Amino acid sequence: MITIDLLFEKVFSKPIQKRFEKFILILAASGFLIHLFLIFLNTYSVIEINVGGEFLNNPISALYTPFSFILVYEAFLLIYYLPNSFTVSVVKGYEIISLVLIRKIFKDVPMVDLSNDFLINQANIQFIYDLVGFVIVFFLIYLFKTTAGKPKTPKIDNKLKKFISQKKIISILLVPVLLVLAILSFYDWVNSLFAGSQTNIDFLFFVDFFTILILVDVLLLLISFRYTERYSQLIRNTGFIISTIMLRLSFAATGLTSIILLIAGILFGVVILAVYKKMEKVNYLG
Repeated sequence: MITIDLLFEKVFSKPIQKRFEKFILILAASGFLIHLFLIFLNTYSVIEINVGGEFLNNPISALYTPFSFILVYEAFLLIYYLPNSFTVSVVKGYEIISLVLIRKIFKDVPMVDLSNDFLINQANIQFIYDLVGFVIVFFLIYLFKTTAGKPKTPKIDNKLKKFISQKKIISILLVPVLLVLAILSFYDWVNSLFAGSQTNIDFLFFVDFFTILILVDVLLLLISFRYTERYSQLIRNTGFIISTIMLRLSFAATGLTSIILLIAGILFGVVILAVYKKMEKVNYLG
């Protein structure tokens, strides 16, 4: 157990986090400049890359690239918070979803058409969906955090120590998985740019990442059965898994359906947490 704790502290130490953060910022800045350069080359017909929309035609679209790297860092932080309470890791997942929406808005802005009737253009409607969806998601995250309140420091007994150690093992194993997934997603992204394919890059990387997250959550739920018999806590954790599944389903949808699934997934998590908090206050007799 001590070895696992030391390994976790080494992998997720402050110096490692700072170096990884600096690395991501360098990649984000480099990606932003490269994206701008490609837009310049594409605009003046030095190269011809057709990826649809204004992704390589409008400088505003270049903001999409640095956000993609920042989101990878946020995914790393989610793995870091995994050994903490289920609630902490879940809200981190919600925050990642909100950042995905912001990134998508940066891609939508150049495609907005103000020359004709605003509501006739499908790109304009999608832009409205994403804006409204982001505001609602941001508000629901606020509700989730206020409902959760400040995390309480639990009494650390041998059972809890063992459970935390098992979660730390999973976090450590997820780090190389995250890096490989990020590299493969980046390759697919670059390949789609130069191949001119119509791959939906908005949820690239996060489709697989949230699938892995669901599997990890289910594994943690099964492990937790060994350490707790509290009905309310088991139902809460199961509800959070359902919430994550709904977020994953939103990646396969498009337009308004995708936004509705995102909002419904986070709203479901808020309701589950609120009911759990109420149930914890109930005094059982017998």
